[in-house]
Amino acid sequence: MNTQRRTIVKGLSGAALLKVLAAAGFIAPGSALAEWNTAAFAAKSLGETLKALSAGTPAESNHVSLTGPDIAENGAIVPVGVTSSLPNTTMVAILIEKNPNPLAASFVLPEGTEASVQTRIKMAQTSNVYALVKADGKFFMATREIKVIVGGCGA
Repeated sequence: MNTQRRTIVKGLSGAALLKVLAAAGFIAPGSALAEWNTAAFAAKSLGETLKALSAGTPAESNHVSLTGPDIAENGAIVPVGVTSSLPNTTMVAILIEKNPNPLAASFVLPEGTEASVQTRIKMAQTSNVYALVKADGKFFMATREIKVIVGGCGA
């Protein structure tokens, strides 16, 4: 039975799998749909990315925490985390200043969700990494430099 279930799951596309999970009651319909900001992910500079996200000039905040290594041996897999203690945090984004496309990840947080995300990013070279958080309609950020020994992005 377990082998058959795995075969079925492997054969389903991402959208089909979401439909099956929603039909089975494992997730609410529409809860797993992504909001894709094409302009923000296609932007070539930090300023363009912030503009596409309607972030203006975010304020530095000690309520936003960005974790990651001081030195990443391989830029292809750099673990980072962002947490926000700001109330009503609705969005978390991770931007890398010197990447060909600065926006590495963006997360929309439903109401009541703990504002904490962990992921792995690709970095082309040593760069400032920014955690951008939207809370109560305002944008805040934290910055951390991560040194990269071997780059993980093509130029």
